[in-house]
Amino acid sequence: MALRVRTPGKSWKSRSLAVTATFALFTPVALPATAAQARPATAPNAVVTWNTHAQTAIFEVARQPPYVTGRSFAMVQGAVYDAVNTIAGTPYEPYLVAPRTRHGDSADAAVATAAYRVLLSLFPGQAESLRTQYDASLAVIRDGRSKSGGITVGEETAAAMIAARTGDGAFGDATWNAGTAPGQWRPTPPAFAQDGAWVGDLKPFVIRRASDYRTSGPPALTSKAYARELNEIKALGSATSTVRTPDQTEAAIWWHDRRLGEWEIKRQLATTHRLSPLQTARMFAMADIANADSLTACFAEKKLWNFWRPVTAVPLADTDGNPATTADPAWTPLLATPPFPDYTSGHTCSTAAIMAALRAFFGRDDVPFSAYSADSGTTRSFASFSQAMAEVVEARIWGGVHYRSADVQGQKLGEQVARYVLGHEFGRR
Repeated sequence: MALRVRTPGKSWKSRSLAVTATFALFTPVALPATAAQARPATAPNAVVTWNTHAQTAIFEVARQPPYVTGRSFAMVQGAVYDAVNTIAGTPYEPYLVAPRTRHGDSADAAVATAAYRVLLSLFPGQAESLRTQYDASLAVIRDGRSKSGGITVGEETAAAMIAARTGDGAFGDATWNAGTAPGQWRPTPPAFAQDGAWVGDLKPFVIRRASDYRTSGPPALTSKAYARELNEIKALGSATSTVRTPDQTEAAIWWHDRRLGEWEIKRQLATTHRLSPLQTARMFAMADIANADSLTACFAEKKLWNFWRPVTAVPLADTDGNPATTADPAWTPLLATPPFPDYTSGHTCSTAAIMAALRAFFGRDDVPFSAYSADSGTTRSFASFSQAMAEVVEARIWGGVHYRSADVQGQKLGEQVARYVLGHEFGRR
């Protein structure tokens, strides 16, 4: 069966670059207004179902950390998007492929097949459990041409994604450049490990190269700005802080949960707004592919600046040459420090890209949502995407793992990446 194949970030010949070149012209979603557009309240959304299965495989079983899960979710949701978009008549630009399809091909079969095949390629050791989930999804679809056609579409979009990501640099042998001079990153307690250096070298999904996204770097060690940031996190981010409020402590733990709240938020938005499978697939792909590229750009920044973490800087403040800082050898942060350099913040890069994608999808900022964290044992609610973004900037300080400039610059970087991704992908044809 013939396919139309394209390179991410490059336009189809029929596409108008003038329309898609800027984030400002990105067409927001038209939320369901008619019975034809909306799903019945009782009908399961296959895209949501398989996103949940993806979380099970990627995190609950494989235990991939957030800077690795970005690639895995982007692969799954990119293939699912191409499958559903094709069956819907390709109203939006495909990400990789637009297989030929027949009227009436099953979108649910296509979703299940695309997600299953990508997940199986990522986690062959989970073959039995993935097959059980796949068989359960296909069992409720009536046998016939519609089902077989949907399976074929899903097979082809998954194959295109797997081929596109083969040899992309994932899980390479890159390492961080640990140093001993003031300001240089070195492994941190409790594990004194290093991980994730390959993320900065990963082949992007859409952006041209990670080096296109550069910041001005952390403040100089001898500057007033650095002293202000170090003293702020020393007071607010300590494990024994007396100035951090209980709500700030809860927020720090909530945002640090490795079972990211963003996963639940996206599924909740799809469900509460009764999005169709196509709308859901598009929203998930927008958020997850922007997120994956934001992490690559962010980790390239980490490698460039190689800046020390607060858990190192506070105990060694007597070596930084700044008279406005004082060492506290016993200082420890509220949260365990991740195993890589500080600047920029991976969490704010990631969340900024996701929130920017969701804001673009809905065409407005004031969309309420909430999510639960098992780590904090609480649910946090937000009135808008910008409110959530503002909290995560502060939460990384309250947790003692990032300086303010790392958070602020991470947010800017994530938004810049999202702007490029959404200006080049997922627009109307």
